This record gives sequence, structure tokens and C-alpha cells, in this order.
Amino acid sequence: MKLLFTFLASLVVVNCYVTDVNSEINDVYNYLNTTGVLEAERIRRLENEIDNSGQRIVGGSPSNGVPNQVGLIVTLRDGRQAVCGGVIYADNRILTAAHCTNDGVNIARSVTVVAGSNFLFSGGTRIEAQSVVIHPGYVPGRVAFDLAILHIPRLTYSDDISPAFLPWSDDINNDFVGQSVRASGYGITRDGDTITTQQPLRSVNLRVISNAECRSTYGNVIQDHHLCTSGAGGVGICAGDTGGPLVIPGSWRDTLIGVGSFTAGRGCQAGAPSGFIRVTSFIGWIMGN
Repeated sequence: MKLLFTFLASLVVVNCYVTDVNSEINDVYNYLNTTGVLEAERIRRLENEIDNSGQRIVGGSPSNGVPNQVGLIVTLRDGRQAVCGGVIYADNRILTAAHCTNDGVNIARSVTVVAGSNFLFSGGTRIEAQSVVIHPGYVPGRVAFDLAILHIPRLTYSDDISPAFLPWSDDINNDFVGQSVRASGYGITRDGDTITTQQPLRSVNLRVISNAECRSTYGNVIQDHHLCTSGAGGVGICAGDTGGPLVIPGSWRDTLIGVGSFTAGRGCQAGAPSGFIRVTSFIGWIMGN
């Protein structure tokens, strides 16, 4: 099904693009082609190898209890498929990164949402997004306002599929610096990594840092509506993880504070911060769409 783009500026011509000024950032411009398609091909190939070896776990729950995480299989206009992450926050809404649907070069023709599965290309609940709303401040290929909402048919909640909470009003001005958080995704866990035989959906514990500290690496590309986590020890999100959730884990449900946007151009394990869109900066927009 062809997606209805409610943000007409998503059809911007490529020659209007101006790159983010700091080369430290693994640019989201042309992300679907340079990263998303390659990750989809890698994951599909290695999942097939697991099938052929008989090592696949059938009907397993999401790794490390991440029922709000979804995988996105993004079909491009030329028929190729790319991968991104997303997060459930309502039974008919998914938050993701805007560059997962329009990266300045490639525009999604359709998006398949995969919920409740350890694996991306089989299992779980699989539904087609009906439409996408891209934040009006987003310029395709840039990391500013890199946020989109997918409208989907209603999900049925279960132990494997449930939403993350949006932050409470008391947290609107919370910068979350020092907070222990968790990121998750179907992407690689280290530079040059391959998929494991049991848990393609994985998660990592991170620590939120100040935007000032993040700017010391990425410069003024970092705006107030960004949120960063420390890369000390070579931890963070990696190829294929953008669009996925950054949450404060809870005993009942997680609280969503970030959506994966960008990583360091010099590699996931280089010790540089991971970049997210700060959910508290967009509560009104999210609730209104």
C-alpha cells in the first residue's frame, strides 16, 4: 500500500539539501540506501541461515522484554527494502525517525510494522502503515526535527506487544542528565558484527549526558530538542537501530524519552555519543497527530 505523506515538503528535491555541518555525525542523508538497505539484506540473509540450521527460536518473546519496540521494513520506490526501528505509544500509532521514511534521496513507498517478534522478516504481528506524518520542521536528510508518526491499524496488546508511556507533565522540563536508560533495536551491536542465532532484537543500557557535552563532539548540530547518551566504553545505537526507542525502564511499562536519530560517523564503538530526538520537546505535536 502506498503511504500517504501528510507532510508535502517530504517531496523536496535533492539539490535543495544542505548537509549537517559536523562530519562527526553518521549523516542521515541517503540513510535508507547507505545503511537501511544493507542492514535489511544482512538481517534477511542471516535469519535465513538460522532457518536453514534449525536454530531459530519459534514463538519467542522479544529479547530483554522490549514489547514496545517494533521493526520497520521500509519498501522504497524501486522495490528494495530497508530497515529501521520504531516504538509503540498507542495501539494505532508508532513513533520513528523521519529519515526512515524520507532521507533526502529515497522516499518510502510502504512501511511494514513488525511487532512482538525477535526476528524482522518472520513471526510476530505484521501490519502495513496507513499513513505517515512527518514533523513540519524536518528537512529531509537533516537530524533536526527528525521525527515521524506512523498511523497503523489497531494492534492487539499482549505480553509481547504493549506501548511505552509518554513522559508525565512533571518531566516536560527534565533534561534526564545522568539517568540510566535503555535503547533497543534489530541492528548490529558492534562494528562489523553479525547476527546471533537466538536474539536479533537486543538492547543496551546507556546513560544520558548533557547537550553541552554532546555538542563537544557534534557541535551546534545538537539542538535543545536532541538528547544524547554517553558512548563511553563503546556503547550506543548502531546501524539499523535509528527510529527505535530510548526508554526509562519501568516495573510495569517503560517511559519513552527518546527516538533514535544518529550515530557517530567514525563507528558505533568509537566512544562518541548516540543521538536521539527528545520526546518531551514534542509532546503536543505527538498528541495532536
